[in-house]
Amino acid sequence: MLGLDRWLDPHVEQYLLTDDDEYIVDEVHKHPMAIFWPTVRILLAIVLLIAATYVGAPFGWLLGLVGVGLIVQAVWKVFDEQMDRFVVTNMRAFRVHGLFSRHRATTPMTRILDITVNQSLTGRIFNYGHFIFESAAQDQGLREIDYVGNPDERDRTIQTVIQRAGLRASSPRWVEDTDS
Repeated sequence: MLGLDRWLDPHVEQYLLTDDDEYIVDEVHKHPMAIFWPTVRILLAIVLLIAATYVGAPFGWLLGLVGVGLIVQAVWKVFDEQMDRFVVTNMRAFRVHGLFSRHRATTPMTRILDITVNQSLTGRIFNYGHFIFESAAQDQGLREIDYVGNPDERDRTIQTVIQRAGLRASSPRWVEDTDS
């Protein structure tokens, strides 16, 4: 379809450290709720454009310009959200985003200290949440990841990767004292 996939897919596999046997555990696309308000703006713009055809000058032109402006802004936001990816690999977490210019932030699993999952009532209904990462490097591009679908499952995935990498101590095992 006109090569749109080239422009609307950040191709995160190109950022893998293949020499170190890095592989993708989870690639997180934004939840569809991320484009809810841009979609509402597109529908409003369509109504304005239809109304502009029935309203005489100069208000018709004004409604048409506002409608076109809303469509351009909303389509930009939809494409921008489509290009925003959060990736968990066996070694690190990284985020790639940006429509024309590409921005990338990476943190090794060893630096992730804490993950907070915020889930509003709407998020609980539609099964999405917002991640807040606390890491050893406080100023980083992975601090907040919004509109993560299946947040509990994704949190478990990250915790499992950290655990399997041996980056966190396992839960203590109780050993019976046999000397008594």
